[in-house]
Amino acid sequence: MSAGFQRARRPEQVEARRATILATATAMLRERPVADISLRELSDRVGLAKSNVLRYFDSREAIFLEVLDQVLRQWLDVVARALTGPPADGPGFAREERVAATIARTLREDRLLCELISSMASVLERNISVDTARGFKHRAAAGADRLAALVREQVPELSPAGSAHFAAAVFVLVAGLWPYANPTEAVATVSAEMGVEPGAERFEEGLSEGLANLLAGLVARRR
Repeated sequence: MSAGFQRARRPEQVEARRATILATATAMLRERPVADISLRELSDRVGLAKSNVLRYFDSREAIFLEVLDQVLRQWLDVVARALTGPPADGPGFAREERVAATIARTLREDRLLCELISSMASVLERNISVDTARGFKHRAAAGADRLAALVREQVPELSPAGSAHFAAAVFVLVAGLWPYANPTEAVATVSAEMGVEPGAERFEEGLSEGLANLLAGLVARRR
């Protein structure tokens, strides 16, 4: 713990300390996977004892969930800019393919977001309080609602239920595809021997294809 540590008492002090912890966690997560970062190491990097970090967050997982909140909001801003403009026309399902490709491309470019999404259900939601879970789930739902609204602007035939289904599927597909696209060194070596294309390309291609098929199917069924 830093020799100059003083407990944050005023609300602005608490928020400043929380912001410092989150910024440090984000920087570390951009360097290494979730599994490689312990609460002790994070606390050391911040300059606080573990017990003092836990004054501001329930756990390591609660910290990473708030980082996920932040990077998700930033990604949604990226998607909104990428999809700016009226719905595009084209033959067949060109419009749906464009939306799917845009989402897949922007996700491939955001390694941290994909890493956190893929760890969310299996790791990050396993060691948190009910209050933390409630806050996170409400914020995550708001993010999914925003994604659904962005997609409906481009594909107006989608119903609210259909766009909500599509938005939820984006996160499910990322959670499933990301680990396969980022294998261990041994698996990557064997995949290269077998001529399998690199993980990043497989991730974007698989996600784009899956989302395009889902979106086209929802439109065809008027869901």
